[in-house]
Amino acid sequence: QVQLVESGGGLVPAGGSLRLSCAASRNIFTFNVIDWYRQAPGKQRELVASITPTLSNGKYSDSVQGRFTISRSITRNTVDLQMNRLKPEDTAVYYCRGLVSGSEYWGQGTQVTVSS
Repeated sequence: QVQLVESGGGLVPAGGSLRLSCAASRNIFTFNVIDWYRQAPGKQRELVASITPTLSNGKYSDSVQGRFTISRSITRNTVDLQMNRLKPEDTAVYYCRGLVSGSEYWGQGTQVTVSS
C-alpha cells in the first residue's frame, strides 16, 4: 500500500517561512500528481498547490501564488512546499495527496500555525 508522510509544520510569526515535505513510500515519479491541501477548523479542505513529478511543473491557488513554491526532490523522494511571507489565514493542517491510476493516497497532515 502507498504511504505519504508530511513533516515540517510548526508555529511561526506572520511574515515568516516554513518548508513542508511529503515523503512517499514509492518513487514519486510513479504518481500522476502530488498535491498539497490544507484544512482549517470548520472549513472545507482546499487545494493549495499541485505538481506533476515527471514534468516538475507547479500550480497554485490564488491565495498563495507568489508566496508558496512546490517542488520535487529526486534524492530525497519528496515533494516539498516552501511557504514564504506567511499570513495568519494560512493557519491550517496541511496534507499531501498522491494520485496513482485514479486512486488517492493521503498523508496524516502537519499543523501550520501563523501568529499575528
